Amino acid sequence: MLRAERRTPILQVLKTAVAALAAWSVCILLIPQQVPVFAAIAAIIVVQPSVNQSFASALQRSAGVIVGVLVAYFAALVFGSPSWLILVAIVASLLVAWALRFPQSSTVQVPISAMLVLSIGSATPGYAVDRIIETVIGAIIGVVVNWLIVPPVSLQPADDAVGRLGAEIAVVLESLARVLSSPDDAERNRYQVLVEARLLTPMRTKATAAVDTATESLRFNPRRSAHRESLERDQELLAMLSILVTRVTGMARALNDHFDATLHSEPTAAGIAEELRRAAHDLRLVLANAEIPGADLEALTDELPALTSPLRTLVPDPTHWVLLGSLLEDLRRVREEILAAVQDAPPRS
Repeated sequence: MLRAERRTPILQVLKTAVAALAAWSVCILLIPQQVPVFAAIAAIIVVQPSVNQSFASALQRSAGVIVGVLVAYFAALVFGSPSWLILVAIVASLLVAWALRFPQSSTVQVPISAMLVLSIGSATPGYAVDRIIETVIGAIIGVVVNWLIVPPVSLQPADDAVGRLGAEIAVVLESLARVLSSPDDAERNRYQVLVEARLLTPMRTKATAAVDTATESLRFNPRRSAHRESLERDQELLAMLSILVTRVTGMARALNDHFDATLHSEPTAAGIAEELRRAAHDLRLVLANAEIPGADLEALTDELPALTSPLRTLVPDPTHWVLLGSLLEDLRRVREEILAAVQDAPPRS
């Protein structure tokens, strides 16, 4: 693919340009005898989507350059300057990087540095030392620029992903209630509910990745104090929703495996359906109180919790007791998680 699905934010592009220009200018003042290409390269590479990634990239690139220069220096010291030494240095650099367990970015940088030192530096006194200084300066400037100029915060995608996951769990809860309470098209609807429930797992994976990215974006970020509460809210909601995904998926699977046409005659089935609707309502209430912008709150009709009392059950028909018992146990866990979140959440303003 020649084109990415999303453009790089224009602010990130401008920050990268500022870092490259600053690194070039500083190195021109400090090392006027060398064209500071490597300082600009280091600055461009180091400006990453998060400050923490910039720190890591700066350390990795600097380490790769230093090790590569050392490999080239000792290789030239031992073997002199034959033409085949560059190939030997490349292989030796890769092996040294592997032995040191360098990440891929540093592993690539080591042989490149060694090759440039042996090919260009042999005719340029002080080239190896200047290359290290340039790279370190460029890396430092890249980190500083990314830290100072609106350091990126990736909370909005996390909010959206957590909100969509919570809203979809509420939809599946209502679909389960509809299958339990309505005999019309129940055979077809139970398969549909199972598919909807299974789709919650990739949504949970996506939400987890978004929250992890948000956590990464706030590490070493000077703006982290202003967004810490929002991130903690997303983390707590995701932990609760992850449990609900497991329980709701289990309920959909049990209902699909053990369903029969006489299930609607059970009074307990109607009671479970009502509790599922209440759970869906209160889950939306949790999202509303948390002010999750990505959540679908149109179905929220009451701002008071609906799960106010335990469900009382009668002894079911022997044909249905396994299914109803399974649904009741999963419903108990769902109820506990949602009620705890409702009680901990502040009232809506």
